[in-house]
Amino acid sequence: MERRLAAEALDDPVVRRLMTIPGVDAMTAVTVLAAVGDFSRFSSSDKLVSYLGLNPTVRQSGGAPAHHGRIAKAGGGKARGMLVQAAFAALRSPGPLRALHQRISARRGMQVAIVAVARKIAVIAWHLVTKQQDYAFARPSLVAFKRRKLELTAGAERRIAQRGPGYDYNNKDLRRHEREIAEQAERTYAVLAAHWQPQRPTGKPRLPAIPGTATKAVTSTT
Repeated sequence: MERRLAAEALDDPVVRRLMTIPGVDAMTAVTVLAAVGDFSRFSSSDKLVSYLGLNPTVRQSGGAPAHHGRIAKAGGGKARGMLVQAAFAALRSPGPLRALHQRISARRGMQVAIVAVARKIAVIAWHLVTKQQDYAFARPSLVAFKRRKLELTAGAERRIAQRGPGYDYNNKDLRRHEREIAEQAERTYAVLAAHWQPQRPTGKPRLPAIPGTATKAVTSTT
């Protein structure tokens, strides 16, 4: 069964694209694709996150501040669990995903941060598939290594004393160079996140609509 799944995954462009994300191997990509199907049927990444049950529940009473609780856990749990495992694996490699985990873990704890990384992977997956792009911070030698591993699972012949796809991952200097690039991306994300400030909406605020009355725009006096 694993051989058949690997053979089909090799011919699927979506699986190959998802495997460019750190922490996402062939099994994770296949599981997510089986659960989601056509990514384009979701109009936004938020819709996909909700479908996978990775969105936090929100409770609010009257004018009190909204309280964000545990994730909704809607839909099948297999893909959600695989994304959480992918989040753990992504932390072993430098990059923006690890910086995201460090930032949230410092405020909310490790478990909340892991779920946040899994949610971010789902968001990235939607953008990559719908825009037909590979992950911008992928490590080429690692991606080739994962693909070669998938080929061997599908039944490809092993090459003895030959440099085929995935061999570059054995080059320590190349691996170190790619890690340095990923570490730079991680530091850049950390700096951007530290200096990010929320912006006010640019549009004019509107009063809530009341049945039977017209709603007029309210001009800000500030």
